[in-house]
Amino acid sequence: MARSHQPDPTDSRILQIAGDHVRKFGSARTTVVGIAAEAGMSHANVYRYFPSKDSLLDALTDHWLRPLEAGLHDIADAPDPADDKLERIISAVYRAYRNKVETDPNLFGLLTDAIEQGRGAGRRHRARIRSEIQRVIDEGMASAVFRQGDQRRAIALVFDGLHRFLNPVAVQLDRDVPREQMDARCERLNAVIVRALAGRI
Repeated sequence: MARSHQPDPTDSRILQIAGDHVRKFGSARTTVVGIAAEAGMSHANVYRYFPSKDSLLDALTDHWLRPLEAGLHDIADAPDPADDKLERIISAVYRAYRNKVETDPNLFGLLTDAIEQGRGAGRRHRARIRSEIQRVIDEGMASAVFRQGDQRRAIALVFDGLHRFLNPVAVQLDRDVPREQMDARCERLNAVIVRALAGRI
C-alpha cells in the first residue's frame, strides 16, 4: 500500500498503539500481533499499512521526529544571520534529543536503533539535519558571515566538532551525565564552532 505523507485514521491509530507498546514494553518486546489485537484487527491487516515490524517502527520514529525537523526548517528559513541560525539549529537538535532521551527513552531508542542498523528512519533523519545545516552554511558563505570557503570542510567541522550533541547514539550514551553540564558544554562548543567558521578564531 502506498504511504502518504499524512497518515489516514487507521495509520494514526496503529501508530498510537505502537507508541504505547514501545513505551511500555520496549521495541524488542513490542509485536505486530499485540498491536493488532489492541487495534481490533488482524495482524495481516496491520501489514496492509506497514509491511514489516521494522517499517512500522520506522514510521513511528518519523512521526515523533517530524516536529523537530519542521522546526529546523523554519530556523533555516528565518531572516536572521547565518551564524545565529546555525547556533540555533545545533541547540535545537541537541535539546530535542536530550529531552526525548530523558522523558521518552524507549521511543528515542527507536532512532538510535535505526541509525545503528542503517534503517531508513535513521538515514532520512540524518540527511534532513545535514540538509538544513548545509543550507545555513551555504547562506553564511554567500553573505560572507562564514569565512570558511570549502563547504565540505565547513560541514565536517560542524559534525566532527559537535558529534557528541548531534549524534543520537552519543546523546543516549551521555544520558547519565548531569543535564546542566551537557547543556553548558554544548553551548560552549557550539559558539566555538560558529566562531571558527566565521574566522574569528
